[in-house]
Amino acid sequence: MTSPTPAPIAIERGDLADPRVIRLLEDHLDDMFATSPAESVHALDVSGLSVPEVTFWTIADGDELLGCVALKQLDAEHGELKSMRTDAASRGRGLGARLLEHVLAEAARRGYRRVSLETGSQEFFRPARTLYAKYGFVECEPFGDYALDPNSVFMTLELPAAG
Repeated sequence: MTSPTPAPIAIERGDLADPRVIRLLEDHLDDMFATSPAESVHALDVSGLSVPEVTFWTIADGDELLGCVALKQLDAEHGELKSMRTDAASRGRGLGARLLEHVLAEAARRGYRRVSLETGSQEFFRPARTLYAKYGFVECEPFGDYALDPNSVFMTLELPAAG
């Protein structure tokens, strides 16, 4: 008798009422407030992720929630990466790259010409900035409603034209 095949790691639309999602987002916000001054924390809570212009996904291994990411539509051609988080116990498995690739593919499918993000300037955020740079993101001026902030790094990626 063979054992059942384990469910593969999957990225799916996230349920913002799921207690596992709420815990992951609370951990995310706790890290942001522990690392950055309150006025420099731009992470979204459940209510901020529940608006129509934001699409939210989770990554899971079977029933184990490993991380999340969101894409906010700024306009018809510009999206913003939001709330990318890998659970602390799951880091180092390439999940952040998988989440980022998922968002970039969705942005291209939507016809976006650019995806931008805001992340912290502190050492804590170095792995995130390194990942974004690996995928071609470059530092840029503040976008959308953001203002210049020494605790923030703004990055953007121009997407290839659909064709």
